[in-house]
Amino acid sequence: MQAFLVDGLRLSIWLILLAVIFVPLERVFAVRPSPIIRHQSGVDLAWYFINALVPAAIMAVPLAMLVSALHGFDPVGFYSWVAGLPYWIKLVAALVVNDLAAYWMHRYMHSNPFLWRIHAIHHSAGHVDWLVNSRAHPLDIVILHMAGLVPVYLLGLASASNGADPVAVTVVLVGTFWSFMIHANIKWRLGFVEHMISSPAFHHWHHTNDEFRDHNFAAILPVLDRLFGTLHLPPEFPTVYGVDADVPPEIIGQLLHPIRA
Repeated sequence: MQAFLVDGLRLSIWLILLAVIFVPLERVFAVRPSPIIRHQSGVDLAWYFINALVPAAIMAVPLAMLVSALHGFDPVGFYSWVAGLPYWIKLVAALVVNDLAAYWMHRYMHSNPFLWRIHAIHHSAGHVDWLVNSRAHPLDIVILHMAGLVPVYLLGLASASNGADPVAVTVVLVGTFWSFMIHANIKWRLGFVEHMISSPAFHHWHHTNDEFRDHNFAAILPVLDRLFGTLHLPPEFPTVYGVDADVPPEIIGQLLHPIRA
């Protein structure tokens, strides 16, 4: 019980900090003005707390099994060599590897009917802002995070031989914060930088529900979309968001949506 209360307090503090950052920005630089407390804000808040706890608990077991399987495995000294690299080199490599692997899984989730039923919950919002980042089925987060993190561990860029690996922790923290950033209802355009680092405009086009849907799958590196032919980044923002699928508006319905007939 005490651990549950501590986790709740920790998550509440992070939620307040995120709100302090993004609410004023969305007030001043909104793509389209909207109330701070909008329709389904309660649903997104519930997903925030669920997804801060459940996916990590689910991923802990398979990641621990992977680390255990790799323990002591060092073909031709490869893992020893990688372990000796400077932290910043391993971090940059891990960010690229993580984004590349997650890009392909994310793209596959848009084409596989069952995985799309899971992922469609995230796309069901008719308005995109920082809190919409939290709207996702826990399995959605597990699948995407595992897809990105497993290659990082397999390549020796992260390990858990001495507790939580700083490279893996940093990758997750950077990815989590930046995911809130690119969902934000902020009309900033970053010029040529947008083609190097993902921006709100870049990711808003991923959420469009028109003929330009199914673009911009990368979380951080738009160069991946350019390389694989899925980049769409015009000067304007999209005008319509959401999905055609019948996704329930309430959280229990969304949780059960992937297995509904």
